[in-house]
Amino acid sequence: MSDITLTIDNVRVTVPQGTTVLEAARKAHIHIPTLCFLKDLNEIGACRVCVVDAGGRTLQPSCVLEAADNMVVKTNTAKVREARRVLVELILSNHDKRCLSCVRSRNCELQKLSLELGIAEENEFAGLRNEYQVDDLSPSIVRDNNKCILCRRCVSACQNQQAVGVIGPVNRGFATSVESAWKLPLAATACIACGQCIAACPVGALREKEERPLVWQLLNNPDKHVVVQTAPAVRAALGEEFGLPMGTNVTGKLVAALRRLGFDRVFDTDFGADLTIMEESGELIQRMQTGGVLPMITSCSPGWVSFCETYYPEFIPNLSTCKSPHEMTGAMVKSYYAKAKRIKPERIAVVSVMPCTAKKYEADRPELSNGAYADVDAVITTRELARMIKEAGIDFCSLPDEAFDDMMGESTGAATIFGATGGVMEAALRTAYETLTGEELAKLDFEAVRGVAGVKEASIDIGGTTVNVAVASGTANAAKLLDRVKAGEKSYHFIEIMGCPGGCVNGGGQPIVPAPLRMEMDPRVERAKALYSADANAPLRKSHQNPEVLKAYRDFLGEKGGHRAHTLLHTSYQARPKYKTVQG
Repeated sequence: MSDITLTIDNVRVTVPQGTTVLEAARKAHIHIPTLCFLKDLNEIGACRVCVVDAGGRTLQPSCVLEAADNMVVKTNTAKVREARRVLVELILSNHDKRCLSCVRSRNCELQKLSLELGIAEENEFAGLRNEYQVDDLSPSIVRDNNKCILCRRCVSACQNQQAVGVIGPVNRGFATSVESAWKLPLAATACIACGQCIAACPVGALREKEERPLVWQLLNNPDKHVVVQTAPAVRAALGEEFGLPMGTNVTGKLVAALRRLGFDRVFDTDFGADLTIMEESGELIQRMQTGGVLPMITSCSPGWVSFCETYYPEFIPNLSTCKSPHEMTGAMVKSYYAKAKRIKPERIAVVSVMPCTAKKYEADRPELSNGAYADVDAVITTRELARMIKEAGIDFCSLPDEAFDDMMGESTGAATIFGATGGVMEAALRTAYETLTGEELAKLDFEAVRGVAGVKEASIDIGGTTVNVAVASGTANAAKLLDRVKAGEKSYHFIEIMGCPGGCVNGGGQPIVPAPLRMEMDPRVERAKALYSADANAPLRKSHQNPEVLKAYRDFLGEKGGHRAHTLLHTSYQARPKYKTVQG
């Protein structure tokens, strides 16, 4: 493909043919504002905020305007600025402008654009405004159409990226709104609670279901022994909420902040990840040796599990029966830890800090409890934890590094990479190889399953047996992969699926990256680098080397996959209808 050269605001720019004017401008460091645009996801020219003068009779949206050789573009004329101002004022005329109480204040693309364009508080288009009831019946996601700007970024995320498609535009003109089928609440639909709609939304129309008040209540209850655990992806992203560069590993400061918030014990979900690998690798080996159901598919991602139960129930027998790492850790806290510390399990509250909104739904599942109490009592996202730290007046960036508490605070590099797509697969292969062969693995890095490609495949020689594996992230990619397996086009022994593109580092509960910044860097890549670096520098890099996990088996669990381990650490799944009745 040949290059073309155009002029933007008197700057000559050379770009490959097929490049949009918006992309060409970014290459020349010329800022064109956007609102509906989201790179590789929503490039539809709906809001027209990115209009430019390209010499025609009318202004054109630069996000869908292909650059041409010798084109002359002006991005900052009086006519262009006035058009943008009018477009944004029209959007604001039907928008709930209570910015001070909005969870997206100071990280809202509409708010930022309004300030940049100098829009006055008095709106010349003020008048009738649509009003909607807030949908807060989901355990994971709150939908507030009063703040919706009809950019359709959430629709693209749900339909194209995740292949779920439970929301879409209905009606026309001023009556247009983004709704579920029959205007049902999200909880009554086949929503998998992944939260990718939240990550895509430029404003506060979608947000996580807050559990901060519950966590504060638990911390202030003297009768509760409150234990917190934090997932690997959280440490690679939390720093962004405090101005640190994307991909900064803040493990030590994270632990220190949690202690200052008042938690009685600070444990690492990585302990549960190592425990998961012990059980899951054993389950894989058993299935391969005894003719069990193959391919075995990971079940660490609750969004993916929900997708499987709803859209691909025929693959439920393929799901690993292992609970996810934070649920395993919760179960161990209320049994192993409770017994060792002589604390009644009902006195213990487990709080999980997760990069994932679907973990909130997962913690509510009755299958993930012992009948008397849930494994996990509350789940807060990375964003919620950042708000708690700010509420408490903690100077996060000045905190000294501290270590996790003993008993469930030690982990290996294999557990850390759980947060990136392919990480569970790689961790499982390290342990499965050495378990099956009795030999030490010479090279621990399985490069073939790394990276952000939607589907990755590899064949691994384990003691003379070729093990075919696949990795998918994002449920639309999972659907493509499963369809190939169903059609007999592909045959695997083991499949890792993560509900969110790129894995947990890009979860629905992670810090939201504005659309302009996503054009410059990929959070999936930058955050994953922190995890792979931590793995490479870890003194222990294989889950079966974790001394605290081995001690837990010796002192409490018994044999891997044994009766007690199966009772505490495994679960079951079932087919679920696409539509259901909810209270509210």
